[in-house]
Amino acid sequence: MIYDVGIVIVNWNTSALLKRCLETVFASQGVNFRVVVVDNASPDDSVGMVQTHFPQAELIANETNAGFSTANNQGLSLLGFGQPSQPDAPRYALILNPDTELPPDALSKMAAYMDADSQIGAVGPKLVLPDGSLDLACRRSFPTPMVSFYRFTGLGKLFPKNRYFGRYNLTYLDPDTEAEVDSVVGAFMMVRREAIDQAGLLNERFFMYGEDLDWAYRIKQAGWKILYNPAVTVLHVKRAASRKNSRAQQEFHRSSLMFYRMHYRRTTPLWLHLMVMFGLFLKGGPLTWREIWHPSHY
Repeated sequence: MIYDVGIVIVNWNTSALLKRCLETVFASQGVNFRVVVVDNASPDDSVGMVQTHFPQAELIANETNAGFSTANNQGLSLLGFGQPSQPDAPRYALILNPDTELPPDALSKMAAYMDADSQIGAVGPKLVLPDGSLDLACRRSFPTPMVSFYRFTGLGKLFPKNRYFGRYNLTYLDPDTEAEVDSVVGAFMMVRREAIDQAGLLNERFFMYGEDLDWAYRIKQAGWKILYNPAVTVLHVKRAASRKNSRAQQEFHRSSLMFYRMHYRRTTPLWLHLMVMFGLFLKGGPLTWREIWHPSHY
């Protein structure tokens, strides 16, 4: 049997939210799916909760925190995704955060949306926060040096409707309008099996943050489209786990530096490169500084 969707949920210390997430996932209608929960050594009762309440979910319980990318790849590999994917791998992969809640038709609508256009490599929904506002990360442009400059200087917030300054979060677009974008967010990112075969799995050099942008970049480089589909709305509590982790903000800036070096350094003029590095040095912490002086091998 070929499943429609293979779902990977990476969890760290969010047992109550994970429980609610899984309740909504298993209430999904209109598609067949497998669910893999990868727990990154949570100190709470997440593992026991999944074993007790959701025996139908496949569980990987890591003894250490492997990071978001590595843990997702563990789940994706268990489902059969890779280069090339196994013959019985689901048609679509979904990486999903444990602090999301799905409406019953979210999976079926997203699968049907991708079925309707064979050129779509990845798609994301309209993500809303608990107060009803849009999660701005759900549709983004790649953080080129200039886009990053607009964001870090605050020009994007000052002029959100400007097509240049508002490019990172595409704040000049109507949130209810479908759009082809550079990237959707890893909180809910559905990816076609064939796109994974070409682009590969997530880059495990990213511990957390940046891995979804890098994946989207490689998917687009392979010739696939990435779409924002606001016909599906998903609740996102947002940063439920990372706000408990002092390493999170440093990892955000470190990941930004890694993404820049991987994809833009070679084509960036020296004056702009120096501005990028200076900005990251000011905003980053020890992890970013270490990455500046001792770059990872890319």
